[in-house]
Amino acid sequence: MRKLVALTVGLVMIPASAMASDLEELLERGHEASYSAEQIITCSNPDGIADAVLRLSQSGGDLHVAAPVSSDVEITTGYGGWVLSQAGSVVSSTELDSSEDPADPRYTVDDGTPAAFLGRRATQFEMRDGDTLRARLIFDNETGALLKALTFVGDGEVYCERRFIAFNPTPPTIEMVEVDNDNRLWRSDVETELPEDLAWFSRLDVYSDEDGFAFGYYSDGFFSFAIFETPSVVALDEASQFQIDHGVYRVSYSPGQVIYVWETLSGGLAMIGDLPPDMHEAVLTGLPAPERRGWLGNVWKSLFG
Repeated sequence: MRKLVALTVGLVMIPASAMASDLEELLERGHEASYSAEQIITCSNPDGIADAVLRLSQSGGDLHVAAPVSSDVEITTGYGGWVLSQAGSVVSSTELDSSEDPADPRYTVDDGTPAAFLGRRATQFEMRDGDTLRARLIFDNETGALLKALTFVGDGEVYCERRFIAFNPTPPTIEMVEVDNDNRLWRSDVETELPEDLAWFSRLDVYSDEDGFAFGYYSDGFFSFAIFETPSVVALDEASQFQIDHGVYRVSYSPGQVIYVWETLSGGLAMIGDLPPDMHEAVLTGLPAPERRGWLGNVWKSLFG
């Protein structure tokens, strides 16, 4: 069984069509900004508070989120692209190169108000879905880096807070390392049964490898998630159950992300994303329901794939 790689889902690049011009310019500059930072993430999840301290490095469009030293290849998505890392070093990275944008801008953003953060001049923006506040964002005026982000559930309660506690605009050095082909995800034209749209989220890209491990990347212009298709059932340690009319799932929360896993007749599915809890059910019900193959199905799968 292939171990599900760790995935840290951050804030994606927000399409220009959904934003005020000032924010559009900041996002573009922020994506190209070079800096090092320490970030605290604190999230109020259904099963309790989760928090973490991360080290971020961004240079020339490459974003690296420091992870524990490990031989496993890890995927970091967000800010409009994805990064492969191994043993704490970047392997490769790319921007999403899709002609598809979320179909209709879901969010509106105000014109921004002056703010200060970490002793730096900044601008604060509020993002709304109709009358519902979904995010409050503070961007550094000089570099465009996102210094602080609050995201909200639909009832107005804070879901996650991400804020820098240290910020250095000096361009960092991001080490690039080689990785075995067996561990590399290849971008290709992938045939998949993953839907083009899930709830109000649009599928922007699909990736796969030679072992039948594939994922589709979805966004609504701000929040994002990946749906993984695996030949085998995904193991998820220290998970709890989540039950809706559609079925029963295994779910695990960590700072800034949620992971759902379940079994279907064709293999395993997993959803990993940064979307608030009140959006989860709408996405899950658009995918195949949990269903166990049983022992005969497992034998058949082992013999014929």
